[in-house]
Amino acid sequence: MLKDLDTFTKNIKGKIRLNYNLKNHTWLNIGGNAKIFFVPETLAELREFLVYLKKNNNDFFLLGAGSNLLISENIQNRIFIKLGKNFNKISLMNDNIVIAGCSILDKNVSDFATNNNLSGLEFLSCIPGSVGGAIIMNSGCYGEEISDILISIKVIDLKGNIQEIKKDKINFIYRGTNLPKDLIILSAKFHAKQGDKNLINNKIKKYIKEKKDAQPSQIKTCGSTFKNPKNKKAWELIKNSNGNLLSFGKASISKKHSNFFVNEGGASSNDIEKLIYFVRQNVFEKYKINLDLELKIIGENIDNE
Repeated sequence: MLKDLDTFTKNIKGKIRLNYNLKNHTWLNIGGNAKIFFVPETLAELREFLVYLKKNNNDFFLLGAGSNLLISENIQNRIFIKLGKNFNKISLMNDNIVIAGCSILDKNVSDFATNNNLSGLEFLSCIPGSVGGAIIMNSGCYGEEISDILISIKVIDLKGNIQEIKKDKINFIYRGTNLPKDLIILSAKFHAKQGDKNLINNKIKKYIKEKKDAQPSQIKTCGSTFKNPKNKKAWELIKNSNGNLLSFGKASISKKHSNFFVNEGGASSNDIEKLIYFVRQNVFEKYKINLDLELKIIGENIDNE
């Protein structure tokens, strides 16, 4: 149990909720009730809450845009923090350096760059989610990754200490990093270059068209469920071993893109997890390849490594 929670809440302006349902905070529209859901108003409040949690030996999960996330219904003892509007600032420095807050959407970073005639960030227009999550995941598309444009990140640890970490101190891998889980990204610096706005817009339009042609939209999905194995495409392995016909409860495989799993309406986390399990099993039986999850699962019943 958290001690002295009432005392803490009296001194903050941010939003704090108990037994709060998180379903509307994920793209899959699935999730249970968090023990505590906290949206700090300021960096000072975030620091105070982190120190408070550490003092009481409580773990937490940082919730971003919820795009590549499945939250179980069984999270009653979990504490969630979501960084809101005061952490989504964006600005332009000298030498075409863009500073973006952790909670700003990747698409909005691309839009900001375009409005300032900056190229190199066009691919962000097609990456779902927020800057913080994209860095943790080393998100990318069309042959580019967010680590390609990153200069540094500003982070806070559980003791409330803030530091800047240069890109060369971070080990980026395919859809991941070696950043410690006890660090929260506050903001990031990206390098861009001057460009022609028409050419930038044309490149973004090309990316968006390719994405719309290949991926489902206007549905409850979480984006790519599995990482691509080396020299393979996960969607091809899934399609050729499952035929896009597999479903459990209200969870199904997208007919348009086999690596996208869909909440048809009323799906539970267990429905999605069963679908993941059997897709993995079928792919392994046919190709002897273990598919690794790109999707992050909180409170899962299956292996998420």
